[in-house]
Amino acid sequence: MKIFAHRGASGTRPENTLPSFAEAIRAGAEGIELDVQLTKDDEIIVMHDEQVNRTTNGKGAIKDKALAEIKALNAGSWFDEKYESTKVPTLKEVLDLLIARNYRGILEIEFKTNVEEYPGIEEKVANLMTSQEWPFTYWYCSLNVNTLERIHKIEPKIRIDLVMRNSEEAPTMALDRSYIKGIHPRIDWTLDHDAEVPNYPIDVRPWTINDEETLIKVMDLQVAGVFTDYPEKILSAKRRNQ
Repeated sequence: MKIFAHRGASGTRPENTLPSFAEAIRAGAEGIELDVQLTKDDEIIVMHDEQVNRTTNGKGAIKDKALAEIKALNAGSWFDEKYESTKVPTLKEVLDLLIARNYRGILEIEFKTNVEEYPGIEEKVANLMTSQEWPFTYWYCSLNVNTLERIHKIEPKIRIDLVMRNSEEAPTMALDRSYIKGIHPRIDWTLDHDAEVPNYPIDVRPWTINDEETLIKVMDLQVAGVFTDYPEKILSAKRRNQ
């Protein structure tokens, strides 16, 4: 079972930023998850929400802003004033950080296309990811099955997972598509389906597990991995309970 840092070490650093990813690497996270979206000028940035409002000092939709506008924003003070110089990173900047810090785990790239389609985002991300060999492994995931289908056609050998929110139809959609190798359900879905999960035909990686008691429950269900905001704490808990 692998421990994935959810938007980096987002419990102790501003999510989806270089400090968050650097902390996840330092903590020894076996996987790092991040979210990608497209700016008005078609640059790939790393942010969870379609709007910049929650995690920066700006307002408005990512799709309506050029990269230069987004780079001018403060992406850290909302979390803690000591991160006031933190900027919204591009995907390329995160990749550069992973290389600089000798990261050897898994990078899980989530396409945030369930609200905004961002036409062409799959090709842009694939072009970047196939532009060189990486010292780490990378996978793709999304809530949007159409995105997964598109990225599978572009990179047919890459691992692809379906992110689930509340839909009971999502597992069926995943099982009906042979190229989808895993699901990322909410923790409550995982616990509600505890009889099925240990023998599920594809990998199950629930989110978000931030306490030892819940971790023990999903370890008993033999899940393939978990997403956590606190990689250092959950890695320690995993070692204690193996």
